Amino acid sequence: MKKITIVGAGRVGESAAQILANAEMAHEVVLTDIRDGVAEGTALDIQESAILFGFDTRVSGSDDAEIMTGSDIVVVTAGLPRKPGMSRSDVLEANLAVIRQVAADVQRYAPNAMVILVTNPVDIMSYAFWKETGWDRSRVIGLSGVLDAARMATFIAMETGFSIKDVSAMVLGGHGDSMVPMANYTTISGIPVREFIDQQTLDAIVDRTRNGGAEILALKKTSSANDSPAAAVATMVDAICNNRKRILPCVAMLDGEYGYRDIAMGVPVILGSRGMEKVVELPLSDAERQLLEQSAQQVQKDLESLS
Repeated sequence: MKKITIVGAGRVGESAAQILANAEMAHEVVLTDIRDGVAEGTALDIQESAILFGFDTRVSGSDDAEIMTGSDIVVVTAGLPRKPGMSRSDVLEANLAVIRQVAADVQRYAPNAMVILVTNPVDIMSYAFWKETGWDRSRVIGLSGVLDAARMATFIAMETGFSIKDVSAMVLGGHGDSMVPMANYTTISGIPVREFIDQQTLDAIVDRTRNGGAEILALKKTSSANDSPAAAVATMVDAICNNRKRILPCVAMLDGEYGYRDIAMGVPVILGSRGMEKVVELPLSDAERQLLEQSAQQVQKDLESLS
């Protein structure tokens, strides 16, 4: 990739920019933020670490959206963050206005880019961006399951003591309290997780996964998670930049898959150089299907608030 832009130079945006620059995923990483000087200062701070981390990526920043001109990928982290006690849906109205402005900017300056939405509630923001642009659904995806599955895998590794490298987890549905951690598709070195964890413990891990973001927010108090979401963004960017054809759970616009249309929700997708290349449909048990339906209903409820 020649150029990646991150809209929003807050903590997630800054962490993502540092990871992308370190990995040299693009010749240029750009930060933009409406706050005067914030993007420039953040970019300069990262650029000054180049000699220490050994990367040649050029990092720059501006409060002018024009700086994203010609970007191959745009990552959108801008928006009102959650505070302790708030749900992701609580920031919907404020962030919807942000996303609509960002969509206009991207259409103007980076009309050929692929876009990764991070702003919460990410299912709704992804859908809103897609509707505003009218782009093919392959070009607009949201961060959800990559982060949620990482949290689930972390809790499993902590519980079992096994290497995190051997844990593979899957999470479907909305990125919120109604997400659906999929124990049946979660393994340790290919072995079903239930071979190592009893049902009660697994249920507790599933519940902790659903509340993973809120747990960090409650502990930090003044900010939400930033390092793990940024790492999840980098994983998605890497899959696109290097055409890895990775199967990753992301927010995608559904067109009949899993029985849903005109809705954005977390599902496994094939992620490559053409963006979201295909939705992978997993066979679901009756119980899993019911949980996914409940999650879809919650997403649909939030979508109905769009005007």
